[in-house]
Amino acid sequence: MNLQEEYAAKLVSADTAASVIKSGDWVDYGWCVGTPYTVDKAIAKRLPELEDVKFRGGVLLRRPAVFDIEHPEDHLSWNSWHMTGIERKAISQGFGYFSPMRYAELPRFYREDNIPKPDVAVIQVAPMDEHGYFNFGPQASHLAAMCASAKCVIVEVNRNQPNCHGGFEHAIPLSEVDMIVEGENPPVTEMGAGGPISDIDRKVASLIVEEIPNGACLQLGIGGMPNAVGSMIAESDLKDLGVHTEMYVDGFVDLYNAGKINCSKKEIDRGREVYAFAAGTKKLYDHLNNNPACMSVPVDYTNDPHIVGQINNFISINNAVDVDLFGQVNAESAGLKHISGTGGQLDFVMGAYLSKGGKSFICMSSAFESKTKGLQSRIRPTLTNGSIVTDPRSTIHYLVTEYGKVNLKGLTTWQRAEAIISIAHPNFRDELIQEAETMGIWKKSNRR
Repeated sequence: MNLQEEYAAKLVSADTAASVIKSGDWVDYGWCVGTPYTVDKAIAKRLPELEDVKFRGGVLLRRPAVFDIEHPEDHLSWNSWHMTGIERKAISQGFGYFSPMRYAELPRFYREDNIPKPDVAVIQVAPMDEHGYFNFGPQASHLAAMCASAKCVIVEVNRNQPNCHGGFEHAIPLSEVDMIVEGENPPVTEMGAGGPISDIDRKVASLIVEEIPNGACLQLGIGGMPNAVGSMIAESDLKDLGVHTEMYVDGFVDLYNAGKINCSKKEIDRGREVYAFAAGTKKLYDHLNNNPACMSVPVDYTNDPHIVGQINNFISINNAVDVDLFGQVNAESAGLKHISGTGGQLDFVMGAYLSKGGKSFICMSSAFESKTKGLQSRIRPTLTNGSIVTDPRSTIHYLVTEYGKVNLKGLTTWQRAEAIISIAHPNFRDELIQEAETMGIWKKSNRR
């Protein structure tokens, strides 16, 4: 058969695609904006007659239809590689669970025997090209490995998915697809940039931007502070910047449009903005569509610390929920309340330090306002019971709040405590010193 004949032979309705799912199956959905839409609705219609269907996915930007069936906990579990607010609600409803991982390792999970192989993989893709390939859109991530390990691969074609140039594993050939569904072509789900940039965000950003040299390569996490860093770079005199990041966000588009990004100084992938997945507004998807300056690749490439370490002056900027006086960073829970996931934060903290001239920054406000307890410190004696250690104390480079930045590399426990307390909110410093004394990490000569 030629390509069009093979395409026609595999073309089915969404209901037919959904009919292959059985009780007890593992069903893997695409990632972020590659999460299926039309097939998801068809599966939701079928789910009430099934039991124990185990879905996997992550970074949901809209609520899947399967979440909205009556008593979902009786029919499904949602197992997330990285959670958003939508997925946190699934936890509270009793059918959502998190799968801890370093994001760089995810493709290997599928290729080896770490996890049950998908019975069915359902992903949203761009239309087939003239060579018989379906582009994954802005989420190469782990999808090639996922599809290669699945017993049945269903692609849902969406004409609005950007066609994203890649390095490798950014598309799937027709020969490896079992069923094709031509979907309803919804607009690609957008993710806003969040609230306005605060004065605290700007202060933290200013402390980081002064550490960035011309020709540096950037990784920006999501959130107000990384966004503020992007905004300040756009207003600065910095030039010849590169991009090598896990998540591509609107801030990179703004930097590109401001003439700050050309990737001309990168030691590898010179001239190309490299990313594993992307989410943002329409301007981001338009920027990535058919743009040879952008390179969509699997996450075991973007997040590999040894790949990152080959790029000189690598600058990694990420958020945290809180940190303790040992330098342990929690970026994924509030006590037992799950928030997001490890993602690639640890990957880039380690990778940036392998880079010649590289620096990683963990940034946060020194305190936050609790509805019930008033002002609370983000710097704690020890992490709250149940909080997750995203970054071990041995890996942290720079820690930044609005009160300053400290380099924790090579410091003893008492030096760390002293440095971390120096950038805590002033209201809490005396209390933290007392706690440090009790914990045996405060030098007697420092006592007041």
